[in-house]
Order: sequence, then structure tokens, then C-alpha cells
Amino acid sequence: MTGILKERLFTPGPTPLLMEAQARALTATLHHRTESFRQLMRETSEHLRYFYGTKNDVLIFSSSGTGAMEGAIANLVSPGERILVGTAGKFGERWLDLAKAFGIEAVKIEAPYGCPLPMEEFDRQLRSNGAFRAVYIQATESSTGVSHDVQTLGRMVRNHPETALVVDAITGLGTTALDPDGWGLDVVIGGSQKALMVPPGLAFASVSEKAWKLIEKSKSPRYYFDFAKERKSQAKGETSYTPATTLVVSLHAALGYIRQIGRENLIENAAMLAQATREAARALGLKLFAQGSPANALTAICAPEGLDSGAVVKEMRQRFGAIIANGQGTMKGKIFRLAHLGYYDAPDLFAALAALEITLNKVGHQCELGSGVRAAQEIYLKRSA
Repeated sequence: MTGILKERLFTPGPTPLLMEAQARALTATLHHRTESFRQLMRETSEHLRYFYGTKNDVLIFSSSGTGAMEGAIANLVSPGERILVGTAGKFGERWLDLAKAFGIEAVKIEAPYGCPLPMEEFDRQLRSNGAFRAVYIQATESSTGVSHDVQTLGRMVRNHPETALVVDAITGLGTTALDPDGWGLDVVIGGSQKALMVPPGLAFASVSEKAWKLIEKSKSPRYYFDFAKERKSQAKGETSYTPATTLVVSLHAALGYIRQIGRENLIENAAMLAQATREAARALGLKLFAQGSPANALTAICAPEGLDSGAVVKEMRQRFGAIIANGQGTMKGKIFRLAHLGYYDAPDLFAALAALEITLNKVGHQCELGSGVRAAQEIYLKRSA
């Protein structure tokens, strides 16, 4: 290949960065124990509540999203208590790994990769299998491109006053309509490198009043991810320990941008891109991996018959500089994933699909050039009319 080759991210995290946010970070020289930073933190916390769509506290941690996930175990569950975990992909399995690390008994509800979790089984377990301190689930399983019905689950868990519902919405926030307060989502986990369009390094946890009361009863050890300690500090515009100040500055700018365009428009953009991608995949003779409940955050597409998805991923990167994601774990070589969360628009998608059409032909899956792009354009026209 000759000429200019730009790298472009189409992965479900990290995602393309909002340049205005990065420019703000480059000029930031704030000290975290000054009034100017406290004001920035207070404004950022308020913007985060808007992004979440909640009146609850939203805590900020300098970590990846997994740090806040760990905190959601350590702060809620005491040794000897049980939890209920839904798993249908690599990130659902992370809840099980965290429970094991803390010596917590986890009752598992499973669905095959690519399928949504069965809500009726959660109901059965909650009604007949004794007490659970918390229920853990993903809003969107980004390893498979499936979304789970957390609204229905919230109605179930609300009937159990000593049980919290914890939702990993790291790729769900900003891509899916979520109502933490109305649906009874007691702890909702987020991360900076997804729909928020800033680099990795910040994690978030919204915490309901019900969850705070349960946290008061927890006997598990915690130090850095102590939710009550952070609640007290962040109410004053501070963090308990040194924060990633430049990331907080970037986040403040990105949240200001989201308030300007509207949270609902950010979600609609992801939904439009996801539907357009699904229709494009079908037009190209490809099968979708998600069965029944596809997510807006990303689209998981099965590799063409007889081909390894790694060949598609490699060709896209080498030929076009387009970085898409392979499958994870047992799905590696079987699927590839295109993201729609954050700083993407329709022209980004049209370009990615045009590159994918050429790639498919190069790796041995013959398809008509323009057919996928045309299908995506038709969805764009229908949803933007």
C-alpha cells in the first residue's frame, strides 16, 4: 500500500476522542486541593448525573471500569452472604471472578454467548432460592453485542428490600435508554473510554439510597474503592486520593458537549448506527452474532463461512488503518465487532462499511461493492427524516 493511511478506531473501547476535551486537558494545570478544581469536580458530578439520568450520587474513581465493579462487590457484600450473577459473555464472567476473589458465593444464571439472559430465571431464583445480598448483570455485553433487560430485572429486585441490583453499564450508558431511578438500578457502573469520548482511566458508580443503606451493613474490607468515603469527599468537590486531574478536565468538557447535543440524541445516534450496521451486514451476506436483543453500543458479526475473523480484522487494519475488534476468548476467530458508541457519525460508518466490503472481497467472501453502504444509507434516511 502507498499514500496516506490514517488509523481510525472502531472498537468498543477505547473509542475516538472528542478533540475539544483533549485540548482542554492539554492546557490544564489544576491542583486537586484547590477551590478551582473543587468547582470543576462539583460541576462534573452534576453533569454526570445528567448523563446517567439519575438524581443519585455518581462517584468518580481514577481506575478502569473494573475498579468500580470491584467496589460494587466490596461495598455491598459481606463474607457469608450470597449474590446472584447473570453471565452471557466475558464481562458477565468478570462478576464471577470478582466474587471468587472476595470469597463470595455466587449463584449463576447463564445464557449462551450471543443470547440475552432469561429474566424468568432471575425471578425464580429471587423467589425460591433464599436471600441474595445483590444481583449483578450487564446492561450491554460488549463481548457479544447483546443487551439484557435490566428494566424488567429492576422491577423484580425492587420487591426485595435487602437486595441491590448492580448494573455494569460501561458500554450501555450513552447508547441505551436507561432510567436508574425509575427502574430501580441501585448501582450503575460506567467508564470514561466509551460513550464519553475521553481516554481510559476514570470509572463511575451511581449509588441509590437503598444501596447506601445496604453498604452501611457490609463487613467486607475496602480501602481505595470505599464508596462511603468517596461520597463524603466528593460532596465537597474533592476525592479521597489524588485524582487523574487531566482526565477529569477532559470529562468535564465531554459532558458539556453531551449536554449541548442532548443525551437522548447521543443514544439515538448509537441506535441509528447499530441498526444501519445490522442491515448492512445482512446485505453483505453476513450473519449477526446477537440473537434476539442486539445492543446499540456495537455490532458483533459472524465471520464468513470458512474464514477466520482475524483475517478480516488484519486486512481492515493493514489496508485501511481501520481498527475493529476480534472476538474474545472462545469467540476469537469467529466474530468481529464494530462499535457505535461515542464520537461516531454516519459518514464514519459509511466509510467503515465501504472498507469492509473491499476487505471481505480480498479475504475470500465475495459481495457486491456498495450493497452494504446502500443498506446503511437507507436506514439513515428513514431515521433522520
